[in-house]
Amino acid sequence: MNTGPFITPTSQESLGVLLGLVRAELVRSLEAEIAAKGLDLRFTQFLILKRLALLGPMSATELARAVELDGGAMTRQLDQLEGKGYLRRRPHEQDRRALRIELTDAGTELWQQLTGCNERVLQAAQRSLTETESKHLHDYLGRVLHALRDKN
Repeated sequence: MNTGPFITPTSQESLGVLLGLVRAELVRSLEAEIAAKGLDLRFTQFLILKRLALLGPMSATELARAVELDGGAMTRQLDQLEGKGYLRRRPHEQDRRALRIELTDAGTELWQQLTGCNERVLQAAQRSLTETESKHLHDYLGRVLHALRDKN
């Protein structure tokens, strides 16, 4: 968990810097919530469990793309999570050469605990916003993301 100095953005901070600071604080807060439960889990591992819980079994390549990791980093994360008993690699039903990554029962139980951590952090992040402001923020950020992804 990162416990380094906090950087406070100035009113003139660029959008990129501000988004980076918000992301870093969300990660720090979520890892603190997870650690408070006595769990040894990093943010990237949280994302992997979240994707599997929400989207179901998938290949390592699909999972790496979903959490924006390269193949080597994904293999290391999967090895660690499999070692902890939270996921397993199974042969693909249609392609014997491929593997599917899926949550174990322990992984599903863990995800149910983590959902509360995630919700608490996101609620705390938005506590100074009205419901309308929160909806607007979500809309604005979604539009910024769409604009960045739109190559036309």
